[in-house]
Amino acid sequence: MTLPRLAVRHLVKTFAGRRVVDDVSLTVMPGQVTCLLGPSGCGKSTTLRIIAGVDMQDSGTIHVDGQLICDTVDRVPPEGRSIGLMFQDFALFPHLTVAQNVGFGLRGRRDDGRVTALLQKVGMLRYLHDYPHQLSGGEQQRVALARALAPQPRIMLMDEPFSGLDDRLRDDIRDETLEILKSEGTAVLLVTHEPNEALRMADEIALMRDGRVVQRGSPYNIYNAPKDLQAAGFFSDINVIKGKVQGALTDTPFGQFLAPGVPDGTEVDIVIRPQHLKIDFDRAGRGPNPTPQDGTPARGVVQRARFIGASSLVEFRMDFDGSILRAAVPSVFLPKVGTPLWIMIRRDRCFVFPRG
Repeated sequence: MTLPRLAVRHLVKTFAGRRVVDDVSLTVMPGQVTCLLGPSGCGKSTTLRIIAGVDMQDSGTIHVDGQLICDTVDRVPPEGRSIGLMFQDFALFPHLTVAQNVGFGLRGRRDDGRVTALLQKVGMLRYLHDYPHQLSGGEQQRVALARALAPQPRIMLMDEPFSGLDDRLRDDIRDETLEILKSEGTAVLLVTHEPNEALRMADEIALMRDGRVVQRGSPYNIYNAPKDLQAAGFFSDINVIKGKVQGALTDTPFGQFLAPGVPDGTEVDIVIRPQHLKIDFDRAGRGPNPTPQDGTPARGVVQRARFIGASSLVEFRMDFDGSILRAAVPSVFLPKVGTPLWIMIRRDRCFVFPRG
């Protein structure tokens, strides 16, 4: 049985009486990318600093390839952990050339062609005599990656490493970085607050909130089976329809929704993303007939319609309670303000959460 490259168990860290890391556990296998995802201040960067050895936990353990590297008694120093670090500012030495920056990561070990091989791999070999100030942001990021990989770390910790790059460059750099890290067999723990980055890069996402990991899973599962309303809302805009459970069903203007296992009388939030609403035309005050998949249509009046590239975002004020629902529709569908339209909700794309 293959041991996890990194195993973190029950990490706790308190600052000024507040638990900023609260019983965090996770594992990362060789060649796996795990994303610590969450809003600013949720504890993800502190977790990374503890694993790196920069901060010390109050309790909990860290193992690398089954070997204990840190608990509250024994502690391997940061330089002895075989862990590489990449940060958003790249932290290149301005007085060293590209080759010297990468070679610095070897910490006195023989080069044996490692520097040139890495620069070739990241597409920076022709810049080996240049200095950081002569490079673009994307080029500096590639050099920082090569430097971090030079000593062949078993684990790479990455704290928002792509946030300083412009949007068009960022996707290419992320994909290239991911390919190189996987080719090296490195276990990667990436910290980000951007859901799209986590979905694009991760094999597993650990969603953090208030110092805790609230949900772990593959990008597909964590997106399509969120644990609660906050988890669903972190990945995209959401619409929320309120209801109350009776006999494992919730009555709404859109028909009944299943709520298995939820006690009668419980108030619930029915959550659906804008791209999963269906729109139909008003026909002299009538809408389409109900269907088992889409339920009962409800009428709304267009408040705003915006073209956003691949789709349009249409906001409706609903007749039944005056609430606002948003629908993302493909192509250039921009109905005029005041237009009545009928909305249907796909049953298989809804989440029902007890209201907290």
